[in-house]
Amino acid sequence: MRGPGPTDRRVWARVTICDAMQKNPTYTSLVAVGDSFTEGMSDLLPDGTYRGWADLLAGRMATHSPDFRYANLAVRGKLIGQIVAEQIDVAAAMRADVVTLVGGLNDTLRPKCDMGRVRALLTEAVERLAPSCEQLVLMRSPGRQGPVLERFRPRMEELFECIDGLAEKHGALVVDLYGAPSLGDPRMWDVDRLHLSGEGHRRVAEAVWQGLGYEPEDTEWRTPLLLTPPPGWAARRVADARFARQYLLPWIGRRLTGRSSGDGLPPKRPDLSPYEGPAE
Repeated sequence: MRGPGPTDRRVWARVTICDAMQKNPTYTSLVAVGDSFTEGMSDLLPDGTYRGWADLLAGRMATHSPDFRYANLAVRGKLIGQIVAEQIDVAAAMRADVVTLVGGLNDTLRPKCDMGRVRALLTEAVERLAPSCEQLVLMRSPGRQGPVLERFRPRMEELFECIDGLAEKHGALVVDLYGAPSLGDPRMWDVDRLHLSGEGHRRVAEAVWQGLGYEPEDTEWRTPLLLTPPPGWAARRVADARFARQYLLPWIGRRLTGRSSGDGLPPKRPDLSPYEGPAE
């Protein structure tokens, strides 16, 4: 049994814990499109590979469909133009039941960003993907609290407004991670301050899971973490120095030289193939 058909799901919704549909559909395939967020950084497995929310979601969906197939075309560091050029046609050709598209945030973090071009490319991606699947899923990406990202928030929110408009026009589902208090907490993020931790990815998987209409497994995924005493001044300075040395300076170097962390890397799962899922 497949989930509801395209004409049955042309209703836009921004998903919160209150309005998840809870119909337990049976989808038979999932294709994930995007950058490092969808690739799974920094949810590191013992073998050195990344798991991430899309793998976790696929694993759960597979328990509802014995013939479930999954592809993850995401590659870290990709800008929206690269996602459109390299992933969108491939994803559309797979004709999956569900396609997730998260892109454009890397563009907003660049010193120079043409938001008009970002919006146009995102629109192109949605227009090509929406007719190819039963349910297209878009997201308002989570935003970590802190001063570094404050300067980029206007761009991020402009991107999210575009996403909301496209979803309403094309019947896509919007999962609002940006509005989830728990995912803004720095403790949900890796030491690189750009990628979610394993727990953060687990909560994203739960959010999408509920948005697609499955019975909740964690009704508190949005709930803020319990308050704990902040680290002392010395500990914060040590962490800042480590962050600058290991992550910030290399990131700046790549920006200055036009390189990307994903240069030369293949998609995570290039083929729509059977998937049993990772351990949570």
